[in-house]
Parts: sequence; C-alpha cells; structure tokens
Amino acid sequence: MNSSQIKHFDYIFTGSGLAALMTVYKMIVSGKLTDKSILLLDQDLKKINDRTWCFWEKEESVWKAIVSKKWDTARFANESFKRSLTLKPYKYNQIRGIDFYDFVFEAISKHSNITFLNEKVTDINELETHVFVGTEENRYTSDYLFNSIYTKSLTESQSKYPVLQQHFTGWFVETETEKFNPDEAIFMDFSVEQKRNTRFMYVLPTSKTEALVEYTLFSEKLLPKEEYEKAIEIYLKNLKIENYKIIEKEQGSIPMTCYPFWKKNTKRVLNIGTAGGWTKASTGYTFKNSDKKSSKLVEFLQSAPLGSLNMSAFHKKSRFWFYDLLLLDILYRHNELGSSIFSSLFKKGNPALIFKFLDEETNLIEDFQVILRCPKIPFIKALFRVIFK
Repeated sequence: MNSSQIKHFDYIFTGSGLAALMTVYKMIVSGKLTDKSILLLDQDLKKINDRTWCFWEKEESVWKAIVSKKWDTARFANESFKRSLTLKPYKYNQIRGIDFYDFVFEAISKHSNITFLNEKVTDINELETHVFVGTEENRYTSDYLFNSIYTKSLTESQSKYPVLQQHFTGWFVETETEKFNPDEAIFMDFSVEQKRNTRFMYVLPTSKTEALVEYTLFSEKLLPKEEYEKAIEIYLKNLKIENYKIIEKEQGSIPMTCYPFWKKNTKRVLNIGTAGGWTKASTGYTFKNSDKKSSKLVEFLQSAPLGSLNMSAFHKKSRFWFYDLLLLDILYRHNELGSSIFSSLFKKGNPALIFKFLDEETNLIEDFQVILRCPKIPFIKALFRVIFK
C-alpha cells in the first residue's frame, strides 16, 4: 500500500473502551471539535453486556439516561459488624456496559466526522510530524493518538511499583421468592473467608428478586474460575438463597498500581484509561476517574490549535497518587490487612467524607480526618519504605 492510500485523521483512538468512548462522547457534547476527523479502532464490537460500572455522585451527570439503578444507602460488613451507610448527599449508581456502549455509539452514528472500524491494532509508531497506526487490514496516520490498549509487560517487568489486581466474578441472579432489599446495595462484605487475602462480596439488588452478586479480590494472583463461583454459591446459601437462576455472568481483572504510565506519554501519543493510569489505584474504581479525566482531556484539546499541543503536558500528579501508593505497598506485602483497613474507615467514619476522599476532592484537613482512621503502624512503615526506596 503506498502513502497516497493511507488515510489521515486528526485524532485516532486505539481501543474503544470506557475512557475512549467517554472522551469521544464529550468531544461531541462540547460542539467545538466537529471539524476534527476522529477514528476509533477496536477488535471488539462492544455488542455484549460484558461489565457493570458503579460510581457515586452528588448531582446527575451526562450519563443519567443510562443509569439503571440508584441507591441512597449501602451496607458495609465484616465478620464482626454490619453498618448501613447513609450516602447523602451522594447516590450510588449502576450502569450496565451494554447500555453505555449503545448510548455512545448512537451519538457517534450521528456525526460523519467520527469513524469506528472493527480492526485489530498491530503497530503504533510516532514520527516527527504524525503518528502511524497499523492494523491487520489497513494503515492510518493521525496528528495525535490516544491509546487505551493496556500492555501488561510494562508493569510486570518492574518491581519499583507494586501491582495488584481487582479481580472478580459476578452472577446476575433471579430468585423464586423475595430475598433482596432493592433500596440498599451491599458495598463491601468482608464476612467471607479471607484466606490471607483482601476478599469481599458485592451485592447490587435491582429488585426484591434480582441482584448482581459479585466476589471480588484485591490481590496479586488470580484464582481458578471454580473458586470464584464456589464462593458465590456459599454466600448465597448463607443468605438462605437456594432457588435461583443465573441470568448473566461477568468477570474481569483490573490492574491496581501507581506505576507512572504518564511517563510513556509523548508529544503526539497520550495513554488513556487503564493504559494511562486512569483507574483509581487504591480501589480499582474506573468509571468516576475516567469521567473526570476525559472531561479534562477534552478541555485540554481545546486549549491550543491542532499541531501545537504536547500530550506529555496533560498529566498532573497529585498527593492522592502518593496515598494510593502507601495503601498498595501495604496490601502487596500484607494482603490480609485489607479487611481491617477498610473496616477502620467505614466502621465509624463519615461515608460522604470517605467518598469525597476517594474522589480526590478533599482538602488536607479532610485527608487527615480520613487517613487517621486507618491502622497507624502499617501506614507509618509503608511511608518509610516509600520515602527511602
């Protein structure tokens, strides 16, 4: 194929996951990038319900039309106590993956400047004046590229920054009789056997007979598939739920790390999503972080004319990155401490303040109000390890 046949775009997105689709949707909503040609490349058509996102918010967002369920209260539990958390002024929201994909692709379909192609990316090469992208079928160039294809070897080949996984299996179940309280989500239930890990159940009831029941771990190693499913079976049995149908299943693994992905950003290539460190490292929460960063990215793209932007200037490091690093250091070395750390936060802490802290919106005084509830010795040890590493 000669150069005259290589199609050029202003922006190319390699991968069309959460971060890419959020960014493109906000490009549309801004109304200020309609003169820019945009290409999304992904080998996945995004036609199945492959995941569920949850996030808390005070006010309705641009995603309000696809929020499938909201909760005003959430329960936290471990083997010795239960606490029903009043979330006000927040609500805990659920969005199904397929609803999100359909919503964004419907918006994309109305804009001729945006193209989605179902192709697998094989090569990315940044040159002085443009970025070259190869797929199994074609070749493209762009002024700027946003990459959300995660490269595991980046984090696995280094030892400076701990890497855990938020790994999970979830069942959407329907019971024969009323077994769930649809007004209250179970945010974290650490009453399950920990087995020297950080393990909890997560229950999102959408009616008295329907819920997503998910077994989640924050740990280094994944489990055999049967172990996740056995844990869900045992949990349902302990809830005295024995007659149920499994409507859908979901599973996943999200890297939890403070690895500085932004150092891989260049003048013309910006890593986004998990590949760019957009996942909240200490919790694995992705939706809210990506929502904020995608909005900032669209603002950044409007801050200077095309061609004069430097993508490496987009990232801004904050103190919350350091807080996350301390927690990950502890959980990497002593994974069994997860239950006690999260329990110390939620046993008597103000839920709204904790959510504000996890959203990275607190001031320094509020930071310390949250942090001082945590077990002191593990964090002091982690602080010295991180400082002198």
